[in-house]
Amino acid sequence: MTSQTFTDLGVPAPLIAVLAEQGKNEPFPIQADTLPDTLAGRDVLGRGKTGSGKTLAFSLPLVARLAAKSDRRRGRRPRALVLAPTRELANQIDEVIKPLAAAYDLVTTTVYGGVNQKRQVDALAAGVDILVACPGRLEDLIGQGFASLDAIEITVLDEADHMADLGFLPGVTRLLARTPADGQRLLFSATLDNGVDKLVKRFLRNEVLHSVDEAHSHVAAMTHHVFVSADADAKKELVQTLASGTARRILFMRTKHQAKKLAKALTAAGIPSVDLHGNLSQPQRDRNLAAFGDGRAKVLVATDVAARGVHVDGVELVVHVDPPVEHKAYLHRSGRTARAGTAGDVVTIMLPEQRRDTLDILRKAKIAVTPQPVTPASPEVVALVGEVAPYVKPEPIVAQPQGGGRSQGANAQRKRAARGQGSSDAAPRTSAPGEGRRRRGRGAGQGAATADGAQPARQGQRSGAGRGQGGTARAGAGTARPQGAGRSASGTPTTGMVVGRGPRTNRRAQG
Repeated sequence: MTSQTFTDLGVPAPLIAVLAEQGKNEPFPIQADTLPDTLAGRDVLGRGKTGSGKTLAFSLPLVARLAAKSDRRRGRRPRALVLAPTRELANQIDEVIKPLAAAYDLVTTTVYGGVNQKRQVDALAAGVDILVACPGRLEDLIGQGFASLDAIEITVLDEADHMADLGFLPGVTRLLARTPADGQRLLFSATLDNGVDKLVKRFLRNEVLHSVDEAHSHVAAMTHHVFVSADADAKKELVQTLASGTARRILFMRTKHQAKKLAKALTAAGIPSVDLHGNLSQPQRDRNLAAFGDGRAKVLVATDVAARGVHVDGVELVVHVDPPVEHKAYLHRSGRTARAGTAGDVVTIMLPEQRRDTLDILRKAKIAVTPQPVTPASPEVVALVGEVAPYVKPEPIVAQPQGGGRSQGANAQRKRAARGQGSSDAAPRTSAPGEGRRRRGRGAGQGAATADGAQPARQGQRSGAGRGQGGTARAGAGTARPQGAGRSASGTPTTGMVVGRGPRTNRRAQG
């Protein structure tokens, strides 16, 4: 901590009042280092470890400098831009900025993919001061004429090294090139490799470098453990034991399937858990994060999608159930605990055959720790678990449709099935004509099923959902299948009728 206050650093009084309400009275080192320059309008390159307070370091000058000008927001032309690599990080940045912006009646909004763009388009049209965006969706909206960056006064690039890891730098470069060359630019990154240095050279002018730690350093208040499990069965017991405490914990897996499977297994064992991975739609991800944040779920089982940008207070333990593939992933996963001055523990579970690779990752991450053979009853494990949470009867914490379809809710799917109608959003469309339903075994029949499973022909009677040859419902299409366009059970064109696939039990979309 530093003895300086936000007032000493030049932060305006209305923003200090907001910080005081949040219990933030003293700046962290990266804030104390960068604020004098950022508030003065200098371009800044800030390097700091995860959880060091970078978001507030750029949010304060962003709001303060916009508020100091009398410019008013205009439709489709935001005044400040924050680029983030993930949807979760974009939302969390917006949560930090929003109360600060409200002190000056400034408007913020977020833009990212995975959700319908209408809300984003409407917000931009109404006028936005601060736009927090992921590169892909923002480029799409600019291409459609819904947004322009020609009025940007301040641009922030957060987690620049993760942008590079995800392959976003070409898009980021195109977006930065659209902002005025004389605007202020702030770039925050843990490292300067993988092309981040090229962004610095091209877009920052007379920048000031502030680095509060080494490029690959870890948090001092973070304690690291490596637990050696005898075999896969013993590992399962160990994982369940580590997950059973009352405090929040995040468990990291390598694959989406295993993350989903583990969250389900823990919940069945009375440990309320949710998963976070790339197979979830944005509404599902938001609901699961909300359940973890408000305490309905004590455990978040995640893939590396959560290693950046997910900041939930009170995460006391991070468990690498599957060791990561490289050291930077280890550091960013681990950074979900011991944030903003708090302490936390990190456990890596290692099978004997993983010893060499795991120790190599730790060496590159500059983590010195001795592997310990343990069982669930070992003192080292018991000490980390602490108080064990009482058994909770397994119940769905959040409604999650099966599969990777756009979220409609399990209850909605059951209601549709009871009415005998499908969902246009239950499954992605296939490109080959006539294959959409056959690939999923749903039958080629159209319309409502009769009692014996046969489906009567409908000629020109569809009022709300026509079907193309792929068999996918298109809401509002209002187009009837022309006579002769039906298909038999074998897929052979028929004449003047629509034929089902024989008796069935009203199987509906499963997502």
